[in-house]
Amino acid sequence: MKDERQKAARRLTIDHLSPVKRRPLNEFSFIQRIREQAHAQRTREGTVPSSSFIPHPSSLLSGIGDDAAVFRASSQLDFCITTDLLIEEIDFRRATTTPCFLGHKALAVSLSDIAAMGARPRFCLLSIGVPADIWRTRFLDQFYEGFFALAGEHEVLLIGGDVSRTPEHIMIDSIVIGETKHGRAVLRSGARPGDHIFVTGALGGAAAGLQLLEGGARLPARSSRRTPSARDQLLLRQLRPTPRVGWGAWLGEKKFATAMIDLSDGLSSDLSHLCRESGVGALIDAARVPIDPNLKALKLEADPLSLALHGGEDFELLFTVRPRQARQLPAEIAGISVTHIGEITDGVHGCQLDINGHKQAFKPAGFVHFR
Repeated sequence: MKDERQKAARRLTIDHLSPVKRRPLNEFSFIQRIREQAHAQRTREGTVPSSSFIPHPSSLLSGIGDDAAVFRASSQLDFCITTDLLIEEIDFRRATTTPCFLGHKALAVSLSDIAAMGARPRFCLLSIGVPADIWRTRFLDQFYEGFFALAGEHEVLLIGGDVSRTPEHIMIDSIVIGETKHGRAVLRSGARPGDHIFVTGALGGAAAGLQLLEGGARLPARSSRRTPSARDQLLLRQLRPTPRVGWGAWLGEKKFATAMIDLSDGLSSDLSHLCRESGVGALIDAARVPIDPNLKALKLEADPLSLALHGGEDFELLFTVRPRQARQLPAEIAGISVTHIGEITDGVHGCQLDINGHKQAFKPAGFVHFR
């Protein structure tokens, strides 16, 4: 009877927390609700199973709320595990990309998550579902060609996955496992007032590339140019992103970053995620935000600053550093520089944007699946 009462109590608790009780406003509120449910499961006595990594249940160090979950693998090593979905007609269109680019991007988005944890990627599992007409072509061969090229660049080993048939559209699930020294994983929750805010590379290029694709622009099948044009470089920022693996691993190994996140939804949205997890605010100097230089060479409808502030899929790293350590940051890693764009504040005024000395609310305006 005691076991039955405990099971009934668990069912009541889970039903009470179930996300189907009320329709969430967007995917972030949905994730928060699932996070609360997972936390209740973890903290409820007798429901946390032992881990296969080490023989006690404390191996899970950080779960939902960061770019990856963190597990303790040994006394000296932690694992970071992340997963990403790419859905046709939502995250990509077959008509605007190539199978090779798609294979590259499927891995790149997950490598970026591992970089945001301050870890080095080591292993990958890749599952893909395709319709029957795609199966009968060379699509998958070319897809894996792009995947393995990027995997080889970062010495990531494919250790499993699945292939299935879908009714109409392509679906891809990429799981990457990274590793870091025990306690070195960088979470979103470590930023403190006074920390300096940095971003790698330049922003807005991927969003501009998406606008170009939606306007009919395409990469030439073969180009004789040694250097791609400004337009082509923006298209590549969207189609073939470069994860900042070097910067992420360095920041984690040196324990420089107090908090970090990758810029997948856009600076305004991802900064908001980081500040919410850390319980702080931020002040960003608009004049310091590094805008992709290729935007200046093209006349687009959208304002370049707006693309840099709110455009997604740049997959740069946003991180915070204690003031005393900021001067010790290298000028660049693997040819990619960093820019100091603002400071962490006490959170009284939330996130703010300073434009020519005038402060205004810096509200999340990046990509949202469900508005």
